Amino acid sequence: MGFYVDGFNLYFAGRLVNGRRTPGWRWLDIRALCSALAVRTLAWANAGAAVERVVYCTARVSGVNKPSKPIDQDKYLKAPRATTSVDLIEYGYYSATVKRALLATENPKTHAPKLVTSNWPIMVRDGTHSDVPGAHFMVSYLDLEEKGSDVNVASHLLSDVLTTRVDAAVVISNDSDLALPLRLARKKVPVGLVNPGSRYLAGALKDSATAGVGNHWWYKLTKTDYSNNQLPDPAGGFAKPTGW
Repeated sequence: MGFYVDGFNLYFAGRLVNGRRTPGWRWLDIRALCSALAVRTLAWANAGAAVERVVYCTARVSGVNKPSKPIDQDKYLKAPRATTSVDLIEYGYYSATVKRALLATENPKTHAPKLVTSNWPIMVRDGTHSDVPGAHFMVSYLDLEEKGSDVNVASHLLSDVLTTRVDAAVVISNDSDLALPLRLARKKVPVGLVNPGSRYLAGALKDSATAGVGNHWWYKLTKTDYSNNQLPDPAGGFAKPTGW
């Protein structure tokens, strides 16, 4: 069976689950995690589910806001290769640009955006010094965005399924852009979908366990899943960064 991991989706979801500054979860052993997931259902365990292929999709980060980030990431990307924790790392690219947008806050429960408008104690005034309540604020900000991981996950998933390289697949991501590739894969092989974070599963990724060939499942990672599947330190000669 094959595992297809959206590295950035996994990382940022892990920060929500474990805490941004909490150590002990970032030095993740991907193959160990996959091996635990492979037999999480009785049907897959009875069928002798085994990890044959682990594809990790990511991009090299920019150090524009923190020079140590690409150094730490490079250590992590070398460690799984040296320990065979992954079979293939597929790279997208990382974009660092300046963008402008409306200032907004996020509803902590629904995560829906709410525009910030002028009101006391912060008020906007026009050229005549008259108050302008309800005015919108525009901000210029640094936008750091990873590109390509979702496409790379989908490409490897469908290529391996359609060429019968794998007889079952597990995707680790909560990216709704993967809805169509997952639906197509479920027509051919049993598929497990792992939500790596604390947020709800994206609605577009839901389906019936009996769709297509059936025997599909869904799962959400917990703190224990992260902490119980860590690489040794050092791993393949590469030491874990401080705070990881």
